[in-house]
Amino acid sequence: MKLLLSNDDGVRAEGLRVLAQRLSQDMAKITVVAPDRDRSGASNSLTLTRPLCPETLDNGFHSIDGTPTDCVYMGLSGLFQSDADLVVAGINHGANMGDDVLYSGTVAAATEGRFLGVPSIAVSLAGKTHFATAAEFVARLLTDYRSLDLPAGSILNINVPDLPYNAIKGIRLTRLGQRHPAGDPVPVLDPRGKQRYWIPAAGGTRDAGEGTDFDAVAAGYISITPLHVDLTQNGTKQTLANWLVSVSSATELVAEKLTAD
Repeated sequence: MKLLLSNDDGVRAEGLRVLAQRLSQDMAKITVVAPDRDRSGASNSLTLTRPLCPETLDNGFHSIDGTPTDCVYMGLSGLFQSDADLVVAGINHGANMGDDVLYSGTVAAATEGRFLGVPSIAVSLAGKTHFATAAEFVARLLTDYRSLDLPAGSILNINVPDLPYNAIKGIRLTRLGQRHPAGDPVPVLDPRGKQRYWIPAAGGTRDAGEGTDFDAVAAGYISITPLHVDLTQNGTKQTLANWLVSVSSATELVAEKLTAD
């Protein structure tokens, strides 16, 4: 299997290094293309206002001064001769559960891989210690990954408890939980007395009930959540169609296709 690895914590991150070392024991070819610095929270952003500068490090990893999405896009473009069978994003330093997936560069890297036609998974450790546990799970998961036929536009979001491998209780198929909104921006003064603001940490859990990724990881289980990048809310189409009928006269426009598929 040919793998493209990326992340959002940066090309020198421990999680990426541990993952590459473990998978290289079993896999035929691994290419690593990752940001040159921590790009956590970059989501699906692309760098469109300047050219990118790839560099190759002494360990063979490729570094790009861009976002995780940039890295996967360029990694699959032929620039690094990576005709990957699978994109693996991670291992992220910290969980990506619930609303985190909207901001996560790790999840975005996997999303870009799937958008470009390559099956992709995002892997995160709910902590910063037992990266070897997450890497071992990914290695074992990939032994039979070719038999998994996910719909187009789907990725797997995997969150691993920060525990030794033998302490993991099992695997749970989960849904995304929800977080409370983050707090207000945190004011700080720079050395010249100018007011600056930190974006605060993510909010606490609002929905961590049974079946969620939060609940699984807290109980010591690996959470696997299938995500789909089609954001169309099909369940509201009929409600919207009915509403458009009522407003079409006010807008003096004819609302076409007023029945949901």
